Amino acid sequence: MSIYDTLNEQQRQAVFQTEGPVLILAGAGSGKTRVLTHRTAYLIEEMGVNPYHIMAITFTNKAAGEMRERIDHLVGYGSESIWVSTFHSSCVRILRRHIDRIGFETNFTIYDSDDSKSLMKDICKKLNIDTKIYKERSLLSAISSAKDELVSPTEFALRAEASGDYAKRRQAEVYREYQEALHKNNALDFDDLIVKTVELFQSDPEVLDYYQERFRYIMVDEYQDTNTAQFQLIRLLADKYKNLCVVGDDDQSIYKFRGANIYNILNFEKHFPDAVTIKLEQNYRSTQNILDAANSVIANNVGRKAKSLWTANDAGEKIDFEQFDTGYEEADYIAKDILAGVREGRYTYGDYAVLYRTNAQSRLFEERFVVSNIPYKIVGGVNFYARKEIKDLLAYLKTIDNARDDLAVRRILNVPKRGIGATTVGRVTDYADAYGISFYEALKRAEEIPSMGKASGKVKPFVNFIQMLRSKTELISVSDLLNEVIEETGYVAELEAEDTDEARARIENIDELISKVAAYEEGEEHPTLSGFLEEVALVADIDSLEEGSDYVVLMTLHSAKGLEFPKVYLAGMEDGLFPSYMSIMSDDPVTELEEERRLAYVGITRAMKELSITCARTRMIRGETQYNKVSRFVKEVPSELLNGEIRQPSFLREQEERQSARCQKQKRPTVRQQPSGQSMQAKAFSSVNTAKTSLSYSVGDRVSHIKFGEGTVTGIIEGGRDFEVTVNFDTAGTKKMFASFAKLKKV
Repeated sequence: MSIYDTLNEQQRQAVFQTEGPVLILAGAGSGKTRVLTHRTAYLIEEMGVNPYHIMAITFTNKAAGEMRERIDHLVGYGSESIWVSTFHSSCVRILRRHIDRIGFETNFTIYDSDDSKSLMKDICKKLNIDTKIYKERSLLSAISSAKDELVSPTEFALRAEASGDYAKRRQAEVYREYQEALHKNNALDFDDLIVKTVELFQSDPEVLDYYQERFRYIMVDEYQDTNTAQFQLIRLLADKYKNLCVVGDDDQSIYKFRGANIYNILNFEKHFPDAVTIKLEQNYRSTQNILDAANSVIANNVGRKAKSLWTANDAGEKIDFEQFDTGYEEADYIAKDILAGVREGRYTYGDYAVLYRTNAQSRLFEERFVVSNIPYKIVGGVNFYARKEIKDLLAYLKTIDNARDDLAVRRILNVPKRGIGATTVGRVTDYADAYGISFYEALKRAEEIPSMGKASGKVKPFVNFIQMLRSKTELISVSDLLNEVIEETGYVAELEAEDTDEARARIENIDELISKVAAYEEGEEHPTLSGFLEEVALVADIDSLEEGSDYVVLMTLHSAKGLEFPKVYLAGMEDGLFPSYMSIMSDDPVTELEEERRLAYVGITRAMKELSITCARTRMIRGETQYNKVSRFVKEVPSELLNGEIRQPSFLREQEERQSARCQKQKRPTVRQQPSGQSMQAKAFSSVNTAKTSLSYSVGDRVSHIKFGEGTVTGIIEGGRDFEVTVNFDTAGTKKMFASFAKLKKV
């Protein structure tokens, strides 16, 4: 029996189509790696192609290693001369031999992200760039995006000049200096590895011809994730023999934020008019019900190539859909469901995955799993309480609560940067050791420390700030303390100015910490800073969990691509969270929502046997209770596939009825409720004293909020220290907030 007899009809067609450009549209779970490895074997064994002339490109070292192993197993002797590599590794090999032809030495240094940041700091200093306005990370991000699109410093400068945008002109200036500094240092950053290889091929026909001869058969995996520079690299290499086979799935193109250009796969036939397109639609992973749900959701995207997954597997269970009142109930349900499945012997812990849109969502699951003694591991992220921004802010709270915690004090002494370096820290530490006092106590005596000099003047404002907050611990709430730290240090403001995907994710995590504090205060009769820190310490103590293979996986949807699990939970399926508020309200919502929908498709198709979709009617974001509609992606799943009914909560129905009546009375169009995720973009609360005072408004009154605009007060609950006010805002939906935070004004 031939190894090719195990393939289905479409897979065999993809394997046997060896000549000319080939586009293999491989749906989720359709066996694309199997096709690539068998195609390689067919080229060598049946077509007589020398392994030396075959190139297989993928994105990660792990994927390249797995492909190499499977090819070796199929082909055996001689397969070692096949070029199986990542894009970047391939380019390094080429540049090490030939980069001297474009003005670099072959012993060039490759800069990692930290090296690039250090270089950028030097350039900003040289050009007198105000890094409070132009963050180093933002500048590096702009340069990286330009390189992804093969935009040179000269072209970038011309575009900036034509735009008349001063910020763009400054970026162009920095880009030019950055590239000149790299060249001077005989260094390349990560993006340059691709860019300089393209430049080499375009400027040196002899080198290009050598590699075109070498790579007569080229295969590219995960083609939907390529950027413009990678596309150009492959196009140049394949231009002579045209034997280019690309494998990918436009429905799984989810890395636009990393520079991926979906049009590389959508327009493949335009770039290569003679291309043969083969669709792999048979899925070997999931049940038909799961695939029907995935097909129904992704069919709503316009920018895609039509295909529909099917399977020979059973129809399987319907998709479990559960709505909860709060995110806490959602996490509790999932924890109990996992425990029941393990107890009944249906699954092991390792069979489960909980997928969510943002890293910040892991916190509730982590806390619930620790309490329930469920072993878990976060993939593609770190423990919520181990993230830098969370550790930084908790270190401030620890210092306020107990300044003898030297570790906490040292962590935040120069966060944000105060010009306090290692030398100063060393002198303070020596003084503390000599006098048997804490590090913080030594900081208070900085002026007495020999050889401190001007450094004592940098330490004093920090000590004064901590002392001021320590004096307030009995007067204001933990929430107020945290918000004052955020406000006064400018922690969130700095991240907002940075304006990168990483910075936005960090802000979301800080929002989640604020929600955690608010939830703690709500659940405690006598909340204290010490009590909060104690609770966090107990929950965060997960180091005792055994590192084994039998644990529940927690991960973002972006991290889940390429993986599969018997039972999957898609959590937080609410408009404003997933799809995100930013995508709904973006300048190009159609494109952004299609990317989000592809992410939902990826999530659904991770499930093999069972899929549960969960959401919460209310969720705490930045300490505010938000009322959320069920995600539009859930509504795109046919009701006959769901166990559970999608119900419009009564408060949303009533709200829209009241709003409609009010709009008719005022003779203006009805404004539909916007998704409630708007407060994700809110700035840190300013510090307020929560001492309760009488309100200037009552139920039924119209009020205005500095951010949410005008609305109607629908409820007021008198609490111990404050009033909890519910407002139905005209455009931002229903919000619950404490009166002292909200600062509502009667209109």
